[in-house]
Amino acid sequence: MSELNFPEDVLYHPEHTWVRMADDNTAVVGISDFAQEQLGEVAFVDLPEAGAAFGAGDEFGTVESIKAVSSLHMPISGTVTAVNDALSADPSAVNTFPYGDGWMLCITVDADADRSQLLDAPGYAAQLK
Repeated sequence: MSELNFPEDVLYHPEHTWVRMADDNTAVVGISDFAQEQLGEVAFVDLPEAGAAFGAGDEFGTVESIKAVSSLHMPISGTVTAVNDALSADPSAVNTFPYGDGWMLCITVDADADRSQLLDAPGYAAQLK
């Protein structure tokens, strides 16, 4: 297993997604380095359309690899404002740069969003052991 990357500027959901807060009510969502490594080569990503609303932990899409099809879970409640359409043409960005070009959604975070399940980088890394 290669050295996994867990940036400290994101918060992690136990279901292996992350959220990077841009400000108090906007954020970017993707899957963790651990998740992409477990999946192997990502072949397809199915994401919702802008305007879709999700609660924390809700399934918001799927990612398909040679190994499996896995559900994606929203790390924090909010409404999708943008989808990374580039993943349709190049889903391998999820593998090569999961915290950058491999991002999945931009969301407006609900004002009353529950953040209690979110973990910092050391907390997320500890749960994987």
